[in-house]
Amino acid sequence: MEDFSKYDFAPVMNYPEELFVLDLSERYDPDLIRSKPWAIGKYNEKRSRMYTAVQYEGKRNIHMGIDIWTNEGAPVFSFYDGVLAYKANHAQQGNYGPTLVVRYEIGDVTLYALYGHLSLESLSGKDIGRSIEKGQKIAELGAEKVNGGWAPHLHFQLSVQDPGGADMPGVVADDFHEQALKQYPDPRMVLGDIY
Repeated sequence: MEDFSKYDFAPVMNYPEELFVLDLSERYDPDLIRSKPWAIGKYNEKRSRMYTAVQYEGKRNIHMGIDIWTNEGAPVFSFYDGVLAYKANHAQQGNYGPTLVVRYEIGDVTLYALYGHLSLESLSGKDIGRSIEKGQKIAELGAEKVNGGWAPHLHFQLSVQDPGGADMPGVVADDFHEQALKQYPDPRMVLGDIY
């Protein structure tokens, strides 16, 4: 993969330099998350007792994105110039809720970035194929009632393969883990040292 350190990427949210880094390997505590103005959920973290919705089949629990928790309505920005590839509302409990996927051409690499758990308004007026500029506000975080039942946060995930829609498996099972690490690289390659 290309060395992205030579690129100047915009932050995907207006988060402070110091973020509370969560350890979700033991448990998901929405009250703890809500008590922090900003919190981070890590990439490639095996999480315990968090994914109980039916679609996780009781075995998908390794997180393939980075979560950025803060208040509902917080703005979300594009990290680079791209094109809106897909949009959808995954309204099922425990899912992403409103979701955008943007395609980025960075040097010789094509990356797809999923922005999940957005507000319903974030999908309005967004035409597939529309150009998006680096640093442009593209969405806002959704409320718990529209984002799959989660405390408000952004799920940000990268893919080196076209996902074919506004979806990527945010968590994977052990038997797909090795392949997922290749297909869904660490988002810090564009976010920087966020934790």
